[in-house]
Amino acid sequence: MADHLAALVADYGRPEDVIRLASLPRPALEPDMVEIAVERAAINPSNLIPVTGAYRNRTVLPFVPGFEGVGTVSRIGADVTNFKPGDRVLPLGAGGLWQAYLQRPAEWCFAVPADLSTEQAATAYINPMTTLRLIAALKVSSGLAGRRIGVTAAGSAVGRMLLMTLSAEGAYVTAIVRSESTAARLPALPGLQTVVTGQQPIGRDTVFDAVVDAVGGDTGGALLRYNLSAGGVFLQYGALSGIPIAQDALSARPDVRFAFLWLRSFVHSTGRQALSGAFAAML
Repeated sequence: MADHLAALVADYGRPEDVIRLASLPRPALEPDMVEIAVERAAINPSNLIPVTGAYRNRTVLPFVPGFEGVGTVSRIGADVTNFKPGDRVLPLGAGGLWQAYLQRPAEWCFAVPADLSTEQAATAYINPMTTLRLIAALKVSSGLAGRRIGVTAAGSAVGRMLLMTLSAEGAYVTAIVRSESTAARLPALPGLQTVVTGQQPIGRDTVFDAVVDAVGGDTGGALLRYNLSAGGVFLQYGALSGIPIAQDALSARPDVRFAFLWLRSFVHSTGRQALSGAFAAML
């Protein structure tokens, strides 16, 4: 079949320097595979960070980025019975969505509800499911009502979803952002507190029962060390600073529960039924 265009990474580096358009073949289909004509693919940090080489231990060059997107089934393998050409699907389980055609095992494809637009479907996976998993992790020890919860990078897509969900569950939520312009774009929610930090840590008189952190580095380390109550929960799901939380900050708080949420680990360790249930809850 005719070749197709893909965004290919042959060397690690800054995304604007190393991502190049390339022509790739459309190989024959294995019996359990579907080919998807990609309609929309999202751009977010989970796509760009591997391009820099941050995850070299699980990224083999060359590769096509893109963990999230939506498309239409264009071909099916001989053993595929649950999809047909023309079906809209979300392909999970691996990258590669920044190309015109993508092949994925049928078991890793999920039907898109008819009432979702293409644009909505393209971003219906990573951010909503991350939010769902973070909320579930916060509920492990107790409910959310009445708990004081700080959310860093609160202006991000996941941050805004967390603010709305936590507020609806009755938590006392504090949005932690770096600028007044970001604070102005936050959703108007009853009782929402906002802290604009700039480059400075939050004052030590502010105490949370739980912190959900996407920044890491000095910001996350200071919150863990100084702003979390004894017996509290610190959930980290990203490191937008590019720096991990220092080990001495972790060691200083043996009285709290620290966990790093890897969405990839959940997706690859749970079964299709659980993933379908998660999509049903999100969509």
